[in-house]
Amino acid sequence: MTLTRRRFLTAAGAALAVGRATPARAQAPKPITVAHSVSTFVYGQHLVAREKKFFEEEGVAVPSFIVPGGGAKVVQALAAGQAMFALGDSNHPLKITEKGKEALMLFATDTRCSYANVVVRKELFDRGVKSVEALGDAKLVGRKAVVAATAIGSGTYVYGVYVLKGIKAADGTPVNEHVEWVSGGASTTMLGGLKAGKFDAIMAVPEWQWAAEEEDFGRAIFDVQDEKAWTRVFGGPIPVTVGYALRETLEKSPDLAQGYVNACYRAQQWIHRAKDDEIVELLHKPYMDTFSRDVVLRSVKYYKTIFDWDFMIDEASYANGMKVWVPLAVDKPVPYAKAVDMTFVKKARTKFKS
Repeated sequence: MTLTRRRFLTAAGAALAVGRATPARAQAPKPITVAHSVSTFVYGQHLVAREKKFFEEEGVAVPSFIVPGGGAKVVQALAAGQAMFALGDSNHPLKITEKGKEALMLFATDTRCSYANVVVRKELFDRGVKSVEALGDAKLVGRKAVVAATAIGSGTYVYGVYVLKGIKAADGTPVNEHVEWVSGGASTTMLGGLKAGKFDAIMAVPEWQWAAEEEDFGRAIFDVQDEKAWTRVFGGPIPVTVGYALRETLEKSPDLAQGYVNACYRAQQWIHRAKDDEIVELLHKPYMDTFSRDVVLRSVKYYKTIFDWDFMIDEASYANGMKVWVPLAVDKPVPYAKAVDMTFVKKARTKFKS
């Protein structure tokens, strides 16, 4: 066929028209519901993912978080379908599974429990109670030591009992047999009770430990930042804080689950690379302005020492955790294969390999 001038111009015009065609519009992010108990840096992955717009970039939208003020309420919200994804204590998805609705851990954000610190009142410390072993010495304490968790059955209680069971008193029996556990409540009553001598020791989040030491009415006798002390009791890393979802959510909406995990993984990698001050600048005003900037900065530095940068939950760390969770948090062991799904985080790690 002879290429006439008219045919050439027609063909060229068609080609130009194709080149100028409006590209397909990018799909709008799909909304998801996401929960955690309180907006502090222990759940920094959620906060960073939202502030840095990683959720939207991964195809999902989180207009606001569900923040009910307690882990048990987060469990209820997820089990009832009010939240699709949650970040919280690793025994929470196990409890949901135990009650007949399967829930799965999708990733772990840390390797040690930040509220397994044992802080003794200063008077006892000065008297010689400078270790967990000594807490089981009635002669030193003057009676059975009174130890406060936030509530009987809470996370602080579960990890506290495990620490005290794993360490032996001078007579060779577990320290836990020599103490009386009580409910201490929240910050004001826990610290007030220790200060007033109502409690001999408390299970403490980092902020309580710092307050007791700075105000000189308490001293840590078990500090989770001491890796040697942690390993002696727990045997190694534990996936303490995990992202989780119902199995039905993962099966019905795998694209949304992948978007959620991708965003959280990206947030963890950003936290890993970012300067501490940069993290505080991003999160302090929107989420933690009830704390001073210095406290938030200290919290960031603290959690960076126990965060799990690869997000993976392997069978060994899961087994370490199961020893803690059964029977105080859940009645029977849940097999790793039934409790953990690493497919989403493996895809995220592949996609964002640096």
